[in-house]
Amino acid sequence: MKNMLVALSVAVASLATAAAHAVGPRPAPLPQPVTLTVGYQKVGHLAPMVLVAEELRKMNVDLKLVEFVRYADARTALLANSLDIATVGPADLAIALAGGSRNMVGIMGVGSSPKYVIARKGVQFDSWKDLAGKKVGIAPGSAVWFQFAATLTERNVPYNSFTAVNIQGGGANFNQALKRGDVDAIVTWEPFESIPVIEGYGYFAKPLEYSQSKSVGAELGMIAASRVAWASKKEAVQRFVWAYMNAMEQLAGSRDKFAEAYAQLTGLPLETARAAAAPIKLGGVVDLEQIKRQASAFHKLGVIQKDVSGEIAEFWDTSFVKNAGGK
Repeated sequence: MKNMLVALSVAVASLATAAAHAVGPRPAPLPQPVTLTVGYQKVGHLAPMVLVAEELRKMNVDLKLVEFVRYADARTALLANSLDIATVGPADLAIALAGGSRNMVGIMGVGSSPKYVIARKGVQFDSWKDLAGKKVGIAPGSAVWFQFAATLTERNVPYNSFTAVNIQGGGANFNQALKRGDVDAIVTWEPFESIPVIEGYGYFAKPLEYSQSKSVGAELGMIAASRVAWASKKEAVQRFVWAYMNAMEQLAGSRDKFAEAYAQLTGLPLETARAAAAPIKLGGVVDLEQIKRQASAFHKLGVIQKDVSGEIAEFWDTSFVKNAGGK
């Protein structure tokens, strides 16, 4: 097991973490305490979240964290004003707008990594053609599903050439289905991508890499605010963004600290977290033009009812990142 963990980490060592933005000095404390309710998921690219509360306390901001299994659930809570801030999928802004909601403001991306279909040991995937006739576990409407579906479209791979098996719930359900042999492959997220590899019943099907589509790209997630919090708690939101970027910069500069924070957030053993963290690059890569392309592509895919790419700019605010010292 130890040798497999080391091999997995070495295999992706060239993808060392690096922060996308440097941060400026810590903002001054607010004159009165403000509470921010933030929705998040226990996934590796959100590991900076474990360092945020302490910094926010120094700025007179109280952080209330609410855990969600799926981005979609956090999006729903944000749109209902149950949350001030949420970590959501890169497509969720377009989904919200297409659904008629104007209560989400995108702020920044959080990280990227290569994405590979995870295949069951003994099932060969040498090219996209090998999907034909296979059973593939997917989370319909998830961020990784959007990446996967967009890649299939750009590569002219018919979606009906394989059997898409909808799997509900968290990533562990995908791993169980793969381990039992219910599916030949899964399209999922870390740490659930690395676990089958570490435990020996799956492997990275590297010819089936799906994070580089022109329409979706490699972004793993996005931080968004409710429009209410964006307007009424702007200074507190600014301090959250600074604290998150500061934490991201710290973890991106140390693989050991990143692995420790990953383990703390997810509850994974440290060595498992270290292997799963290896391919992740902290720091958002998504920008306004990429989100516009996503919105247009999702409409063409039939995922959303109308093309809202022309509306995205009104709901994408880079000022928080810039004011925190980023670019």
